[in-house]
Amino acid sequence: MSDWVNVEQSTLLELLDRRLEGDPDGPFLDCCGTPYTAAEMDLEANRVANALAGLGVGHGSTVATMLENGSAAVVSWFAIHKLGAIAVPVNTALKGPLLRHVLSDAMTSVVIVQDDLAERPLEVLDTIDSVRHVVVVGERGTASTAGARWALHGWAELLKADDSRPGVLVRPADLGTIVYTGGTTGPSKGCALSHNYHLSIARQIISSWGRTPEDVVWSPLPLFHFNAISCMLTGTLINGGRAALSRRFSVSGFWPEIDRTGATIASLLGSLAVLVAKADDHPQARGSGTPEANTTLRLVTGAPMPPEIDEIYRERFGVTTFSNAYGTTEASLISWLPPGREGRPGSAGIVNAETFDVKVFDDEDHEVPAGEIGEIVCRPSAPHVMFEGYWKRPEATISAWRNLWFHTGDIGRIDEDGYLFFVDRKADYMRRRGENISSWELEKVFHEHPEIKNVCVHAVASEVSEDDVKVAAVLREGSELTEEALCRWSIDQLPYYAVPRYFEFRDELPLSPTGRATKSLLRDEGITPATWDREAAGVKFERR
Repeated sequence: MSDWVNVEQSTLLELLDRRLEGDPDGPFLDCCGTPYTAAEMDLEANRVANALAGLGVGHGSTVATMLENGSAAVVSWFAIHKLGAIAVPVNTALKGPLLRHVLSDAMTSVVIVQDDLAERPLEVLDTIDSVRHVVVVGERGTASTAGARWALHGWAELLKADDSRPGVLVRPADLGTIVYTGGTTGPSKGCALSHNYHLSIARQIISSWGRTPEDVVWSPLPLFHFNAISCMLTGTLINGGRAALSRRFSVSGFWPEIDRTGATIASLLGSLAVLVAKADDHPQARGSGTPEANTTLRLVTGAPMPPEIDEIYRERFGVTTFSNAYGTTEASLISWLPPGREGRPGSAGIVNAETFDVKVFDDEDHEVPAGEIGEIVCRPSAPHVMFEGYWKRPEATISAWRNLWFHTGDIGRIDEDGYLFFVDRKADYMRRRGENISSWELEKVFHEHPEIKNVCVHAVASEVSEDDVKVAAVLREGSELTEEALCRWSIDQLPYYAVPRYFEFRDELPLSPTGRATKSLLRDEGITPATWDREAAGVKFERR
């Protein structure tokens, strides 16, 4: 058994205490240019925790945060855990019905939101009974709403509270974070993640990367994704050393940020790694041969990373890569590539038999022979090394655990040597630029348009990686709606990452015998001569 399976169960607060005992005043985290030691972070988190306690937050409470990467996102995350409360990091692109669902479903009593995003939750709070306090981070603030059921507070107000540590007992099995992941046949579900699960996945990533206390990990990935939480926050507490968060990703800013922070490891998504690899020459790029060329970066991580992109990093930049892993928010890492083990082309590494029992099943839950395709399933080999279930959805949890195996909804195969190959997604969700997108939720929004009679949202292949989104719609009789008009309407209704690239109006949708749109046929058709392309038409919008 591996070290982290045998290791004593632990909590995020115990990790922070060890860091404070061993290295309280050394560099810990660069928050978008603002440096913090562990001691500085701890004091600010104590203040915010005590202020939140004054707002009624306690053990088991849920606190939603709607913040871009920065000091407030990190401080609030630690502060919430100091109370034994549960952090609900919300995607900053959510608005309208999708945001209402997450805040309502999480039963959050407090929302901490960035000032330039504050109008979004305020617009939906009239229909959410649980929220009693909204904390606004930033100088702009927001106007008070007369007669509202909630109170408004400034972030600066929270930072004035007492800096003593709250005396709350937190156990390894206690929930630490709820991460909402895209629904496929219903609304987005909250993955309930224990304190110990945070530690389990972080230890696996540290081992996979060969991360040492001398490494500096840089990432632009948002802290409302479990990837960034695991690698940047939990991983740095476990491993020692320091990490650097960027506000957001920029191709032109990649090498300057690596150079500024002295990063040795860049934690990306596969799609972002592709953009860096294919970008024009940059004088600060490692291997460029210029006096400004970076000398620190040694590893770029991101999955999936096509073999040709891996080769570019090795030959053009002299940097190694890591993409041989597969997992879900519910269970990670299901497959990986431990140090000393060679990868296999096209694989996602080997089955992580140290932490999970992993199989490939047919539709009747019978294991298929090595090399044959089926659904990837797993179950844990130790306590609290995967999610605890879907928040407030026992039926969905039981369904996912059919026959006492967690069903990932993904199709793959395992060869005779234990290498896992991801083949496709079984469900109808999509993934674009690292974001999970529910076709069900998008269809629900498009059905609200008064000129739409029927609609189907599905994935088409992207030239970058992952998916692009296409809408196939049937208009109501007499409608003069254009594809561009529908696209611009959707920009106001949807998170930026979910705005479809392709639109196609049809006389009818292909239907199954039960009357449902047959998405497999639409996916097979892909882009047709009748398809309108947002990018080709030059329609642009703000990525917020």
